Amino acid sequence: MSEGYKNRIGNLIRDARKHRGLTQHQLADLLGTSQSAINRIEKGHQNLSLEMLARIGAALDSEIVALGAGPTHLRITGPTTLSGEIDVKTSKNAGVALLCATLLNRGRTTLRKVARIEEVNRLIEVLTSLGVQCRWLNDDNDLEIVPPPELDLDHVDAEAARRTRSIIMFLGPLLHRADVFQLPYAGGCDLGTRTVEPHMAALRPFGLEVKATDGSYHASVNRAIEPSRPIVLTERGDTVTENALMAAALHPGTTVIRNASSNYMVQDLCFYLQRLGVRVEGVGTTTLTVTGLADIDVDVDYAPSEDPIEAMSLLAAAIVTKSSITIRRVPIEFLEIELALLEEMGFHYDRSEEYVAQNGHTRLVDITTRPSELHAPLDKIHPMPFPGLNIDNLPFF
Repeated sequence: MSEGYKNRIGNLIRDARKHRGLTQHQLADLLGTSQSAINRIEKGHQNLSLEMLARIGAALDSEIVALGAGPTHLRITGPTTLSGEIDVKTSKNAGVALLCATLLNRGRTTLRKVARIEEVNRLIEVLTSLGVQCRWLNDDNDLEIVPPPELDLDHVDAEAARRTRSIIMFLGPLLHRADVFQLPYAGGCDLGTRTVEPHMAALRPFGLEVKATDGSYHASVNRAIEPSRPIVLTERGDTVTENALMAAALHPGTTVIRNASSNYMVQDLCFYLQRLGVRVEGVGTTTLTVTGLADIDVDVDYAPSEDPIEAMSLLAAAIVTKSSITIRRVPIEFLEIELALLEEMGFHYDRSEEYVAQNGHTRLVDITTRPSELHAPLDKIHPMPFPGLNIDNLPFF
């Protein structure tokens, strides 16, 4: 093992140990070795066998080294053109938010055509460990979620939880289900960091206090604390807004959320909450007024809208291959800026009349692309919060 690799592995072990809140002496006790040996390992002065690396990884609940099949090589043969028609699938980010929001409902939720991605699979594993029954109904990826009378918060699937950053969106609904609970979290989601602190600021008005030790959020709720004035989000983030929305949904009063994201996944969550009986005003704006319920127990069927990022990827594929294809069920409301920029760059296409998505709200169109010669735009392209150009679509330009 080279010195460079030993140093890198030592740094990984040190960071994982600190993340777990362990001292070198405590890790040594877990491994049956000495504190001086751990010190040598972390400084890169110790040769390590694969067996020892596996033991360290198990003790720290962290995959220090993974053995795989090696890199994947792709051979692309071109140029070629595409033809035919394709439907845009449902939004992946909306599916993740809706899975978290099902914890608000004591009744059955059926989500239609859920994107079957790894993030969804991890969240289903966590929900199942809480006692929630999750069942794929058919080949269309319809998913049924049935919660238990009481969630089993003492046996959260820690491995699955630490493999998804979306676990932070369990805080909003769970603060109404338990006075004290713990949630394992992914690396990089430490309290006080840029990505986490806006969530905490949004949820403190509901009485939530969180401490992070040993790789878990330790949450406690003071029921005497309620929002007394509008909640102003310090970051117009999608997941921050979703967390605040879910907390407000089970607060039996009116909550005003300002500087809220109005992006597509947030709107889908709002429409789902409305199906649950929660009153949400201002959908599509940066100010949301939520009139929540003390308890939600309804059987609900909801279909998330189509994914604008997938639609943009299909548009990009048609453009670079100079192809004429028809992309059906494009959520035009969330691609209007992108299409306007592409038109300025020389893109030609036809679009159908607008129609409504299965969620009853989102505007869809069918787009037929035409072979086009594009040129660089006159102005610099930069992302902005919705209704600006989506940052996830920036790489396509």
